[in-house]
Amino acid sequence: MKIYKSIEEFNFSGNSAVTIGTFDGVHIGHQKIISNLQKAAKEIQGESVVLTFFPHPRLIINPDDEGLKLISDIQEKTHQLYKARVDHLIITPFTRDFSNQTPEEYINGVLVRKLRTKKIVIGYDHHFGKDRKGTIKDLRELSTIYDFEVQEIPKQDIDDVSISSTRIREALIKGDVETANKYLGYPFQLTGKVTVGDQVGRTIGFPTANLSIAESHKLIPAYGIYAVQVEVIDNLANDVSSGPYQEPEPILKADALAYIGTRPTLDGLNRTIEVHLLDFQGDLYKKTIKVHFLHFIRHDQRFEGMDAMIQQMKKDEAQVREFFKNYNQEN
Repeated sequence: MKIYKSIEEFNFSGNSAVTIGTFDGVHIGHQKIISNLQKAAKEIQGESVVLTFFPHPRLIINPDDEGLKLISDIQEKTHQLYKARVDHLIITPFTRDFSNQTPEEYINGVLVRKLRTKKIVIGYDHHFGKDRKGTIKDLRELSTIYDFEVQEIPKQDIDDVSISSTRIREALIKGDVETANKYLGYPFQLTGKVTVGDQVGRTIGFPTANLSIAESHKLIPAYGIYAVQVEVIDNLANDVSSGPYQEPEPILKADALAYIGTRPTLDGLNRTIEVHLLDFQGDLYKKTIKVHFLHFIRHDQRFEGMDAMIQQMKKDEAQVREFFKNYNQEN
């Protein structure tokens, strides 16, 4: 997969089968659309092109929107589109100038001249251009003039995308990662840099890696304890680079216990995301950790004192180990 950081960078000279969207999560609904895109690319003897946006259009149209919660950050989205075997991924900045084009300016200038679109795979409810006045009707009317085909994604498939996105978010807010993972088609993930914590965990026999999540709009699951698998990467930028996609190689994979919460027994002031790798000793400071959520253990809670908290943490670890004893046999 080749990545372009703007539409202007796109330099493919063959026939393009194009789809457009935010593809947050690249879940099972999106994967069905990508599958249709791949088939369309073969039909025109071309290659698949996904046009997506960064930052999210909602943050440009309504910068005060505090309700946006993203299932995937840009790195995670790119990884999933790579796994879906997309040929070309364009991550273009979404700007007001871009959104203010007339429908014909958008179709002629972007789709035809820049993306070399021979087939566009798009939803029945897709809107584009100034005031979102452009519709699939405009695409069909201008397709004969500009020599491209329009493949409409059925209403059922578009509804499946919306339903899947909603159910994933609702499940994660409750801590129900199994349901979220079913609709994602893979384990939900948090990606973060390991930062220095107060190292309380080391003093009580549970050393943890404290994660800093760069994407401020990333959805964080319910507070509590989770069984997770982690990949440790030596150095991973928060952004993606132009050019051929390079899949980051983990230097370590491990079963782990993750904690999300405010540590109410200690201070209860700020949210922390901490990961305790089972049977691991070493320094992970400044490394990147990908945390794959597999199973919810319990909600966060306040204990009467440190001794009670430590006893519960031992029970949590035992539950996590028991989970992985079965999970690793089945997978």
